[in-house]
Amino acid sequence: MEPRDDPQQFIIGWKLTSAGKIPCVRDVLLREDVFGMIRVRFGIGRMEYRVPPGLYALGDPDESSEVLATANYKLTFDILRSHLSKKNVWVLVLDTDGINVWCAAGKGTFSTTELAYRIKSCNLETIVSHRRIIIPQLAASGVCAREIRSLTGFRAIFGPIDSADIPRFFELGLKATPDMRRKTFGITERMVLIPIELVEASKRGVFIVPAFLLFACLAGQDGCLSNMLSHGLFAVLALFIGIASGGAVTPLLLPWVPGRSFTTKGLVAGAVTGAAFLLSLALLGIPLMGIMASVGLFFMILGVSSFLAMNFTGASTFTSLSGVRKEMRWGVPLEIVLASLGVGFWMWSVWFS
Repeated sequence: MEPRDDPQQFIIGWKLTSAGKIPCVRDVLLREDVFGMIRVRFGIGRMEYRVPPGLYALGDPDESSEVLATANYKLTFDILRSHLSKKNVWVLVLDTDGINVWCAAGKGTFSTTELAYRIKSCNLETIVSHRRIIIPQLAASGVCAREIRSLTGFRAIFGPIDSADIPRFFELGLKATPDMRRKTFGITERMVLIPIELVEASKRGVFIVPAFLLFACLAGQDGCLSNMLSHGLFAVLALFIGIASGGAVTPLLLPWVPGRSFTTKGLVAGAVTGAAFLLSLALLGIPLMGIMASVGLFFMILGVSSFLAMNFTGASTFTSLSGVRKEMRWGVPLEIVLASLGVGFWMWSVWFS
């Protein structure tokens, strides 16, 4: 697939090598690159945001310069080159289907086979005199260093987790300190995941909104418009409060929300936001048409919040694959039951109000 953006935005020329012309790329991000980062953080054009696989020259590398492997997700590529300003290195971009390094390694696209293929197809052995290639530590689950050496003759060296540490990694003679090997999941790292979670969840939620409004219109005892503005609107608000609770409140306050599993944390956050929602309505004197409606909306918020919070198991350093599978076996059924009860109670309250 062709990249979404014009390659000339980051390609500034060509470098002649024994293997042919290699594109030279900027080490400074342009305004278009920054806007692109923001766009994909909100899920716009996410899967088409990629660069062509192959070898790139950053700075003015020669035969002794280091080679770094990365994914062809343009956000990953941009972050890497911005952290290597004023460095002379080769960047080998693998075809990961536009997926970042960590996810691609888990999905099998940042793999031993792909890395070996790119090394050979780019004739890397004719471009550099050494036989080293630096790969991201987060790709370790998909790449076998021993097999890479056997297949290509290149020694795979695992670099630091954060590409910002690569310059210091170079200074230490390709040695990583313990802090370079530690993956954090601080509030900034959690915050950047929130926009796309909210956008993707809201896209699905929009399809549910007409069903809520239509049911409220047809089933209530009052007029259609009155029912939609009361029963229907409350259900829509509950749905999006659940989305905000699981997709924003839970990750932001993750270390402080009680519970070990993400499912439980989502339930706790949903319980607090749901109670706050119902209390606010009461304080404002807005009637909810009975206890059944209140219980229904509260359960709906719980189910949605817990489900979205569980999505963060794939991005967190606090989980393991076996732990995620174990949590999903009991978490998903619980979330389905809560959401179903919530919708059921709400429909009952509308029908008999």
